[in-house]
Amino acid sequence: MNNEYEKDMTEKWVNLEDIAEHLSVSKDTIRTWVKEGKLPVYRAGKRFKFKISEVDEWVRKGLIKD
Repeated sequence: MNNEYEKDMTEKWVNLEDIAEHLSVSKDTIRTWVKEGKLPVYRAGKRFKFKISEVDEWVRKGLIKD
């Protein structure tokens, strides 16, 4: 099986609070970035779900700018 596929299947989804803590920013900042399309996010009903690896990749690429 493809290693990237296996990683995707085993990676834990995190919520808005977790990703805010991971990035050391406020939950309001995360909401703003989501609204502006600056973060890769998925919706589960009314909740936001994130994959830390995808968010980290965006940060490394400099795609999150204030």
